Amino acid sequence: MQGTVTIIGQGYVGLPLAQSAVLAGWKVFGLDVTASLVDALNAGTSHVDDLSDQDIHTMLDQGYQATTDAKVIAESDVVVICVPTPLSESGGPDLTAVRGASASIGANLTSGTTVILESTTYPGTTEDVMIPILEEGSGLKAGTDFHVAFSPERINPGDPVYGVKNTPKLVGGINEEATAAAVGFYSDFVDEVVPLSGPKEAETAKLLENTFRHVNIALVNEMAKFCHELGIDIWEVIRGAATKPFGFMKFTPGPGVGGHCIPIDPNYLAYQVQSELGYPFRFVELAQEINNSMPEYVATRVGGLLNDQERSVKGSTILLLGVTYKPDIADQRESPAVPVADLLRARGAKVQFHDPHVKSWKLTDETLDVVPDLDAALAEADIVVLLQAHQSYDLADIESKARVLFDTRGQSRGIRL
Repeated sequence: MQGTVTIIGQGYVGLPLAQSAVLAGWKVFGLDVTASLVDALNAGTSHVDDLSDQDIHTMLDQGYQATTDAKVIAESDVVVICVPTPLSESGGPDLTAVRGASASIGANLTSGTTVILESTTYPGTTEDVMIPILEEGSGLKAGTDFHVAFSPERINPGDPVYGVKNTPKLVGGINEEATAAAVGFYSDFVDEVVPLSGPKEAETAKLLENTFRHVNIALVNEMAKFCHELGIDIWEVIRGAATKPFGFMKFTPGPGVGGHCIPIDPNYLAYQVQSELGYPFRFVELAQEINNSMPEYVATRVGGLLNDQERSVKGSTILLLGVTYKPDIADQRESPAVPVADLLRARGAKVQFHDPHVKSWKLTDETLDVVPDLDAALAEADIVVLLQAHQSYDLADIESKARVLFDTRGQSRGIRL
């Protein structure tokens, strides 16, 4: 079906999608509002973990072009929106970028184009927010003059197994023709494309996926707390339960939840339920309460371990290992390491950090530089706290050099969460 596609937003979702489309033979315009980012991409420099500079050079050789000029939309058969939807102060998604992208499309939209929204949002956004902007800007009619669909992104940064090609793609169009058009686009480079009955179902499916994870992480986080009090090893409990071949899915506790999806996406659904139906989504609210409590729990456990050494948190040197939201990538979005560090610093600790993927780490009111010598920092620290278990860490070596190792990820033989 190859043609021309404009992908709006060249971040961790839009750039891998652009790579997949251009390698499948599509002419790809990567549209972004950040001129410095566009210049870097056109120079062959990647800014996301999953794509190397060589990947970008290959894309450029295949016909990829990054641009800030929205006029390329008029040349496109398909336009895909992959822009951020951060949490707003009201608790719902901030749709500023989606509205802006929709306005740019509307001003340049031509008859017969397929417009797809991939940005995670609350049910109804595609039809109630995006379509009116597209129609007003273009003078065209959705469902008659152009196609519209929602297809939730399922990018998992740093995943060595699942990428764009082998992760099933959901598609919900506003009518059968729109669904078929979107399915045709994705089928060029995705192994399995799954049509749903409409945009609201596709929007809600994405929120269900992440709410499921949010709730189950909260379950094991709460269990970790009372298992510690009862003298039960939660990691052995999980290892045992995970041997069951049916009816159980393994989740593990940690210092909190991070990234764009888990801490944020379930709130979109809770926001919609409350605003439309007038009652709370209680599972989400409870899960949020439990998961948000984990940095405080970690800080309290650190204080107890220092107390065992007859030391207080105040004046102690605490080394945090791994400050990204997931292992083996540089992405720090919503990382629970930040509130952990803020809490410890507020109690008077001297906080240091090491992360092989991060050189400079921004806390709420200060920016820290990575310790230059890990071995020296391990020897100096009163306690070492593993917040993210990057593969490059030799945990046995770290444990042998640390006075105390508190492992919040259950990956070592040290004191575990």
